Amino acid sequence: MNTTGPPDENRGLRLIPIRGLRYVPERVGSLSAVTSPPYDVVIRPDGLHHLESADPYNIVRLILPQAATAGERHLQAAQTLARWLAEGILAADPEPALYVYEQRKGDLLQRGVIGALELSVPADGIVLPHEDVMADVVEDRAALMRTTAANLEPLLLTYRSENSTAATDAATEAVPTGTGAVIGRTLTRPPLLATTTEDGFAHRLWSVTDPADLAEIRTDLARHQALIADGHHRWATYLRLRTEHPAGSPWDFGLVLLIDTARYPLQVRAIHRLLHRLPVARALDAIGDTFRVRTLDVPLPEALAVLAEAASESNAYLLAGDGRFHLVDRPDEGLLARTVPAEQPAAWRELDATVLHSTLLDHLWRIPDAPEHIAYLHDTAAAVTQAERVGGTAVLMHPVREEVVRDLARQGVTMPRKSTSFGPKPATGLVLRSLTLG
Repeated sequence: MNTTGPPDENRGLRLIPIRGLRYVPERVGSLSAVTSPPYDVVIRPDGLHHLESADPYNIVRLILPQAATAGERHLQAAQTLARWLAEGILAADPEPALYVYEQRKGDLLQRGVIGALELSVPADGIVLPHEDVMADVVEDRAALMRTTAANLEPLLLTYRSENSTAATDAATEAVPTGTGAVIGRTLTRPPLLATTTEDGFAHRLWSVTDPADLAEIRTDLARHQALIADGHHRWATYLRLRTEHPAGSPWDFGLVLLIDTARYPLQVRAIHRLLHRLPVARALDAIGDTFRVRTLDVPLPEALAVLAEAASESNAYLLAGDGRFHLVDRPDEGLLARTVPAEQPAAWRELDATVLHSTLLDHLWRIPDAPEHIAYLHDTAAAVTQAERVGGTAVLMHPVREEVVRDLARQGVTMPRKSTSFGPKPATGLVLRSLTLG
């Protein structure tokens, strides 16, 4: 990916203001109690129940509604959204705006801009994915978005400005230009909201409505292209729903948070697999001597440290679910040659996720990549706990480096789905977008 922007500056990123839907603070217990992680990060069912009990108006009732059938769930979300708007729980801001969003936890600082981004397909070279998607998830998100006529949570997209200095504190930042300059000026004003969520992140939000500021952001972003950091399924959903509406409609745009990672680098974490129907003993038997296998009688943090060391030398995984950790690494080269597609670039063939899916899941374990067989979990401890609870196997992964992700995206090569987790992710519930308002 050309991180300085596509050749045609008129075909770069186009982010437009929206009349954001936001919680009315006086109508809810607290802003922190009504927010949620993105829908696919909520650890179900425990996390879902925790969020539902945090506040009767928690956003999880819109992004993960509970009912007997998919149709009933989506209808329930639409009815809940309509009721909250009618009751004044949520309200649209009086004028269209872009929103400066800040997250801070200790030394970690992230700032970006929320708005509606014009949609484009990967071939346009403007917004590039790096992961495949699952059809059933896209269908579910499309049905929810279609029924509610709303973008309920922003995607996380990144771009890189010419400023190569990472920012850790406002006092040490280099003098920004373009979007960075607008963000800097906006920070001097009181925020629309400020809250701290239970994960320790402090969140602040400002609106940008001044025509000169909006024009400066528009001109700057038109020179750049973006990488989807988090939200591949929702981006695919945006593209699907765009085809169902006439050109020029609000469905030509989708809600996103844009982060300049030259100033605010993201963290890259692994996404783990939970194999519901495969006990650890059977998984190890199927592996045999095709990988090196070592059992570790150590706590989780120490096991992850061993995994990190092993992953620096070869493909490596931790299997858990029987009360211990089993390091699986150093795969047989002949086995890899037989099972990993040879037509892809070497960087793709060497990914842990590629070898996991092509060699372990497809060839040795013969497990379909379907929800009844595999769950994808961001939280390491939760993956282990759930594997022990269901008698299955948790496959703990080591994160891939961000530069590998960008290099593959630049080549137009998508990684196996759920290969990476970029963060910190925006809190869901701070800004929503109604498709009936634009």
